[in-house]
Amino acid sequence: MSEKNGDGKRTARERLTVEREKQKSAEKRRRTLIVGASVVCVLGLAAVIGVVAANSGKHKGGDKAGPVVAPSGAQGKDSLAIPVGKDGAKSTLTVWEDFRCPACQAFETAYRPTLHELVDAGKLRIDYHLVRLIDGNLGGSGSLRAANAAACAQDAGKFRDYHDVLYANQPKETDDTFGDDAKLIELAGKVKGLDTPAFRKCVRDGTHNSWVDKSHKAFQSGGFSGTPTVLLGGKNIYQDQTMTPAKLKQMVEDADKG
Repeated sequence: MSEKNGDGKRTARERLTVEREKQKSAEKRRRTLIVGASVVCVLGLAAVIGVVAANSGKHKGGDKAGPVVAPSGAQGKDSLAIPVGKDGAKSTLTVWEDFRCPACQAFETAYRPTLHELVDAGKLRIDYHLVRLIDGNLGGSGSLRAANAAACAQDAGKFRDYHDVLYANQPKETDDTFGDDAKLIELAGKVKGLDTPAFRKCVRDGTHNSWVDKSHKAFQSGGFSGTPTVLLGGKNIYQDQTMTPAKLKQMVEDADKG
């Protein structure tokens, strides 16, 4: 009887050990989410350069190339930056993103509350640059179409809200859901006042497609290694393994105090 009890205790301990190891593995995966996702986005860089170049001017329907039309209020060199926040903020964060990139979503999820707080307080301005890295790596046009739709939202003065909605509803990286204009318009319904005839026409016509392509070429020529690329004072803080939302907040607040 005691031998059976001993076997039962060993079995229970073994099960507990296995469960603990599973929990440790899950926690490790959670902690490395952003780093792991970043690798996926980086791997597409070499492929996208050749594929986008080969497909240049060969888009179908709403993806066809047209004149470069920058969205309303775009700033910076060649008007490729969509600004969020006050011009007078002492700190500027430059972000290069792809709406299909899981690492970009991970960054936005982790940092969004802090970024909103700092922007709303007038301490930080963010310059968003939109690229289509994943389209070239995995095929499809979701990166392009989502970026165009975000630029259309900028025309309506609702970029930040729609930008956040796109990341909150990002499909799997291999799923080109954002390549469907109807889906992008449906998501616009989550932003008050955005789903208008003007917005729908802008999305369906691909009004800003060539602008997105130009932004992507600037990303390539900038020598960046992948998305997201997050620059503060010219330094890529996304590559800093010690960076946290709290640390970024302190850096911005220190700069604001002068």
